[in-house]
Amino acid sequence: MVQGGEDDPRGALVRPYAMTRGRTEPTREIAIEAVLLTMQQGVEASRYAGRDRQLIASFCNDRAQSLAEIAARLSVPLGVARVLVADMITEGILTLYEPLEVGDTAERINILERVLIGLRNL
Repeated sequence: MVQGGEDDPRGALVRPYAMTRGRTEPTREIAIEAVLLTMQQGVEASRYAGRDRQLIASFCNDRAQSLAEIAARLSVPLGVARVLVADMITEGILTLYEPLEVGDTAERINILERVLIGLRNL
């Protein structure tokens, strides 16, 4: 029986479970496109919150990140990132900027148009 190594697929299966301490449900709902930013006091607090939380705080420190971006950068399933981020919001490490309500279509179109203009300018 092979133990642990980077090529061992069991390591990838155990790690997300361990990262969330076995929890699969976040303490709050967070949309995949929700934007997160590290709070000023969150930088210091994240130093004692564990490696994964410290990484998330560093990702969101200088530049706001979506939940999807955080999951991708950590190489973890979206559900795992959602649990970690929800805890960090509760602890005051991250601040959450929710997407607009579904009914506010005009504002969403306005934002998408500005993003498109910005992309074209690149």
